[in-house]
Amino acid sequence: MYRFLLTPRWWGINLFVVLAIPFCVFMGTWQLGRFEDRVQSHEQATKQPDPSTRAAKPLDELLPVDKVTSGRPAVATGTYADQFLVPGRELDERQGFYVLSLLRTDGGKALPVVRGWLPGTAGSVPVPAAPQGEVTVTGDLQASENIHSDGVDTRGGLPAGQLGMISAASLVNLVDYDVYDAWVTLPGAETGGTGGAMKPVPAAAPQGSGLDLKAFQNLGYTGEWFVFAGFVLFMWFRLVRREAEAVRDVALGLVPEGEEADAAAGVAGTEAVQVPESPKTPETSKTPETAQGS
Repeated sequence: MYRFLLTPRWWGINLFVVLAIPFCVFMGTWQLGRFEDRVQSHEQATKQPDPSTRAAKPLDELLPVDKVTSGRPAVATGTYADQFLVPGRELDERQGFYVLSLLRTDGGKALPVVRGWLPGTAGSVPVPAAPQGEVTVTGDLQASENIHSDGVDTRGGLPAGQLGMISAASLVNLVDYDVYDAWVTLPGAETGGTGGAMKPVPAAAPQGSGLDLKAFQNLGYTGEWFVFAGFVLFMWFRLVRREAEAVRDVALGLVPEGEEADAAAGVAGTEAVQVPESPKTPETSKTPETAQGS
């Protein structure tokens, strides 16, 4: 009854099932591993002291930014140069923008410094000027933003002097000097009161270090992949059962007249149903009169 499983059509179905189930199990296991990694990193982060409470170190000693150095106080000395506004940033459930100034260090590279946050629309609110001369700043170190960072504007077309993403890749096209692949946010108002009207921007936790929405998305994807594997197996058993029932019905002659050929065509590997041929009309014998007339 199950000889149809060896037909070419069923070889293709069986091959798909054999490949699909391990693939779904592999993807589900991989997503589960991603979720477990995030849980582990979150537990490790909760056991460590707050990075902002640790002793400040020179900027170059904390680069490149990773999950350990993110949020650590970094010290840099230089002179403020270009300034940009970063619109569309929310703080305390209010819309506003960051004030970003580039600190030219002694080595020539510039460090993006978020001096603070202001409410309102960028370009329509007065912005405090950056301190003049050489300054030493101590700010919480942050990794460059990407398209997945909160508040990032990737649409482009921003007015001159505005920036949608705080990253070296974005700034390198706007200035003629090198920029660090990192930035710092000042934890308080600037010395001298020039930034007194701005609110400090708190440092964000490094991406992938906590139980955020993406972590639970990994857990949801885990369940989806295992459900897909079960669905493939369920559909294979269902198709086999339906095919076997069709073979049995054909063998027992239970298929209604007129549907027998269709049922047999749908059962691969079964014997073809012989449809009786229509009887041929016998030739009419010629009578002597017909023969004489011809």
